[in-house]
Amino acid sequence: MTTQQIKQRMDSVSDEIDLGKLFGILIDGKWIVLLVTMCFAIAGVAFALLSTPIYKADALIQIEQKSSGGISAMVGDMGELFAQESSAAAEIEIIKSRMILGDTVDKFNLTTIIEPDYFPVVGKGIARLTGSQPRIQASQFELPSESLAFSYQIIVTDPDTKSYKLVRDDSRIILSGHVGELAKSGDYKLFVAELDAANNTIFNISKRSPLEAIQWLKENLSINERGKQTGIIELSFTGENRARIQAILNDISQNYFLQNVKRNSAEAEKSLHFLEQHLPVIKLELNGAEDTLNRYRQDNESIDLTLEAKSTLEVMVKLEAQLNQLTFKESEISQRFTTDHPAYKSLLDKRQVLFNERDRLNKQVQKLPKTQREILRMTRDVEVNQQIYIQLLNKVQELNIIKAGTVGNVRILDSAQAFERVVKPKKALIVVLATLLGGMFSVAFVLLKAALNKGVENPADIEELGLSVYASIPKSVLQSEFITKQRKSGKNKNKQAKMILAESNPADLSIEALRGLRTSLHFAMLEAKNNVLMISGPAPNVGKTFVSINFTAVVAKAGKKVLLIDADMRKGYLHQPFGLKAESGLSDYLIGAVEHSAVVKSAGVENMHIITRGQIPPNPSELLMHQRFKELVEWAEQNYDLVIIDTPPVLAVTDPSIIGRHVGTALMVTRYGKNTVKEIEIARSRFEQSGVNVKGVIFNAVEKKASYGDAYYSYKYSNDNA
Repeated sequence: MTTQQIKQRMDSVSDEIDLGKLFGILIDGKWIVLLVTMCFAIAGVAFALLSTPIYKADALIQIEQKSSGGISAMVGDMGELFAQESSAAAEIEIIKSRMILGDTVDKFNLTTIIEPDYFPVVGKGIARLTGSQPRIQASQFELPSESLAFSYQIIVTDPDTKSYKLVRDDSRIILSGHVGELAKSGDYKLFVAELDAANNTIFNISKRSPLEAIQWLKENLSINERGKQTGIIELSFTGENRARIQAILNDISQNYFLQNVKRNSAEAEKSLHFLEQHLPVIKLELNGAEDTLNRYRQDNESIDLTLEAKSTLEVMVKLEAQLNQLTFKESEISQRFTTDHPAYKSLLDKRQVLFNERDRLNKQVQKLPKTQREILRMTRDVEVNQQIYIQLLNKVQELNIIKAGTVGNVRILDSAQAFERVVKPKKALIVVLATLLGGMFSVAFVLLKAALNKGVENPADIEELGLSVYASIPKSVLQSEFITKQRKSGKNKNKQAKMILAESNPADLSIEALRGLRTSLHFAMLEAKNNVLMISGPAPNVGKTFVSINFTAVVAKAGKKVLLIDADMRKGYLHQPFGLKAESGLSDYLIGAVEHSAVVKSAGVENMHIITRGQIPPNPSELLMHQRFKELVEWAEQNYDLVIIDTPPVLAVTDPSIIGRHVGTALMVTRYGKNTVKEIEIARSRFEQSGVNVKGVIFNAVEKKASYGDAYYSYKYSNDNA
């Protein structure tokens, strides 16, 4: 890589990010940025004002860890059955369940949706701002299932008597009624509890399923645990109506609290039911054992037990009591653990030891006399059943007390309260974000527009192609205003007023730039083969006709005799600013209809003449190749100090390539921000293929922009008092 290539590479890299140019682009597009940002800000303010305010209500619930507490104190180890720990996550899911929310849906009739028929998008906000919001409350709305596909409206018929009618979307009146009365019509039922609206006010009413209503509650209900494993749950609910959301959240809290109490009470009730079922059975067994013992005593004349038998009996009764307790405990442990759990294994081992001891005692009893043995067995059965019966009676009484005093492990710390401050929309934030979004969008638009605009804005880009820029002509404000007025007036091109900038405002910056072009061309044309100048362009609407007319006038004012020829026989309108007609022009001469003396017309400017395009011919290119055009050019160069030929764009037609063979100097007019570098390069190549050497470029309609500074812009230098 050569040193020159390295330098070019470094230059290209340094030009990749030009912060000064970017800043200049933003300054140039400041009005777009300001306008778009202002529009976004206004839209943000409108959205913030018209958006429906959303309020928030919250409540606080404490979930205590379930412990045996009083149950353990009264029912001993059996109280462990009630010592089940419940996590906050599980309780949150319970609150969100259909069991809890379904009751709220039924209580507030959330399956019925009713609201005023506002104008779309902005109607609700305007009604709120003006204080003209109608109100209605319907506590019951029933309709047949086959009619759910229709939409319905409630129309106020008489606000004084509070009467209304229900209308279906096919204009059928379903029913009529009054506030506070149930209106019926077939399977349709409607009860309006409250109505405050003007006559003919329309309310839209619809029905949704309970599942949809529960889902709506879930979407607006937020449940979170405060802190980590604190058991404090915060419930919040959002909505438009402060009183309504507060009532809904209070109802959800109460429903959850009541189900929790009911659940805890149900556990005690279930145990109580189990015991009450077994009490009669144990009592029957006790009675039977007592009757059997009494009969045996009577039959054997009241045999008393020996001291040894009594001690054995006491041990056996205690042993049976322990076995009964282990049986109760096993039923409890089996609900929480498997047989492989250490606690369960320990219980089984303990029971096996007791079984072994009972077997040993039974073998010992077998050594007693038969009478003593029978008395011992019967007495044991009576005392064991009696202990079991008394124990169960105690358990029943204790569980009755527990059931009556159950309060659950849930406590409502704070009942629902609605905040007076609106939680959304956050108006200030919306306006700020909208303004920032507008600013970012407008800046992005300006930068993207500049990035996509491939039009040349810097004469240096043209000079890199090897073309000299003879003049940079500033965009004329006066000329632009004139064109704008002509377009607004609706006048066609044939009726445009005269406008030659060199005559009407000779001090204009554009004319000053053309004077500079006149000086530059004076020396550039010294080596040309003739004094004929062709002015063309790559594409239409680059301002070559403007340049041709005013440059001709500038040269003529310098005392030079100048001829301006309109060689655009397709769309040329060079005659219009001079108030002339296109007829009897170049095309008429080329077809031999008139001589050259007949086509030369006075332009109304001293030393300046003009040849108009003539009638539009079907074959302009063929006419230009005729010998008569060459003769005209030779005649003109002999009779005028300067001949200027205004031609069509070279990329559109071949006419400029044909004309260029007869001229000594060729210039191209390019427009600021319109013609691309590639377009200019192709236009030059088109000329070179025809043997025409383009001398240079006139950079037209240059605008003063901060992105390129003022290096190529002319400055005004005149007497302000003139």
